[in-house]
Amino acid sequence: MENRKCKQIKIQVRFLTKLIFILSPIFSFGQCFEKNIAFQEGELITYSVSYNWGFLWVNAGEAYFKVDSTIYNGRKAYFIDSYGTTFKEYDWIFKVRDRYQAIVDKETLRPLKFSRDVYEGGLKIDEKYVYDYSKNLIYSDIEKSKEPRITDTLKLSPCTFDVLSMIYFARNLDFSKYKVGDKIPISLIIDNSVYDLYIRYQGKEIVETRTGQKFPCIKFTPLLVEGTIFSGGEEMTAWVTDDDNKIPIFIEANILVGYIKVYISGLKGLRNKGSKK
Repeated sequence: MENRKCKQIKIQVRFLTKLIFILSPIFSFGQCFEKNIAFQEGELITYSVSYNWGFLWVNAGEAYFKVDSTIYNGRKAYFIDSYGTTFKEYDWIFKVRDRYQAIVDKETLRPLKFSRDVYEGGLKIDEKYVYDYSKNLIYSDIEKSKEPRITDTLKLSPCTFDVLSMIYFARNLDFSKYKVGDKIPISLIIDNSVYDLYIRYQGKEIVETRTGQKFPCIKFTPLLVEGTIFSGGEEMTAWVTDDDNKIPIFIEANILVGYIKVYISGLKGLRNKGSKK
């Protein structure tokens, strides 16, 4: 029984930041590049993650997303930094320290560079992508514990995004044109592969946070990639604010063992006035 509990905790904490970055499939787009109206330099969003362990809910970790400005190859750009960690009291079971970073063009929001540096229960992954629009190529460099280093060149198709740049690009889109039940296709690069997925628009709802704040939200169920966390299918539901900020407020999902809830815990430096009710 104790081994089963430890296995459940391990699956949950490994899921910690992967869940946040699955946020990318809750968005889609009709054209490749947009003018940014949703976020700005100085924005900081924080989240807490809870896991259902039998009859108990366990607060196992936290994550943040931060936006700064930078110059990349002579162009003005946004530098997006996200970090997720288990709380120290859970490190003895399964330690997680995950960092994702992206550089996106300030004018078009197209991705320029992406990195993923994660430590999960002894597994170390260092994943990098560099986008070359002059040649329509993506250069990848991936290192994993006890595996040979992979360097590769992938075709850069129109509207291809990594998990982090897609989130911030898609926050600028107008979802009013979709009907309840519509499937919206997306293209996502991760683990040196490009996945064709979709999200299903489920309408609008009012969501109340843990602090009692209420937000009008857009509701989605994304199609998930089958793997070590999910069995595949529409096993996740997400709510984002129905305003110009498009902030992910709440997520819940079934995983292979257990149930996850992700709560927003802090907002700072928003570009637009929020739509709290």
